Amino acid sequence: PPPLLEPLFPPQPGASPGFAERVRQHKVRLEWVRAELAGLRGAVRVLNLAYEKVVSVRYTLNGWVSCAEAAATYQPPGPADGITDRFAFLLPLGAAAAAAETTLEFAVRYRVAGAEYWDNNEGKNYRLRGRQRVPVAAGPPQDPDSSAWIHFI
Repeated sequence: PPPLLEPLFPPQPGASPGFAERVRQHKVRLEWVRAELAGLRGAVRVLNLAYEKVVSVRYTLNGWVSCAEAAATYQPPGPADGITDRFAFLLPLGAAAAAAETTLEFAVRYRVAGAEYWDNNEGKNYRLRGRQRVPVAAGPPQDPDSSAWIHFI
C-alpha cells in the first residue's frame, strides 16, 4: 500500500479549546487536515476583515529547497459565528510523496486589505511525515471447505 502522511501536530486544531480566540488574535488558523490518496486536504479559518481575501498554502517536500503554493477556496456557508470565514485546500502531492521517508511542511497565508498574515504553527511549520502503511494481516490460512455445511466423501 502507498505510504501514509502522519501529522506531527494535532490534525484537528479547530477542535481544541480557545480556537476561536486564536483566530481572532492571529487572523488565520489551520482548522483541520486529512491525508488522502489525492493529497493533503484541509480547512483554514480566517477572520473576516474585508470582502476580498486570498488564502493559500505554501508547501515543500524537500526542506524548502523548492516549494509550491496551492490556493484555498471559500466554503459557503461560512461558520455560524459571523466573524470568520472557512477556506478549503487540497495539496496535490502525487508521486513526490510516494516515498516513506517524505516530510511535508506547510504554512498558511492570508492576504486581506493590503496586509498579509501567516499561520506557520508558531514558527515550526506544519509537518507531516511519510510512514509506510502496514498491510492488513490476512490471518491463518483457512480450509476452503470449512464454510460448507455438509462434506461429502
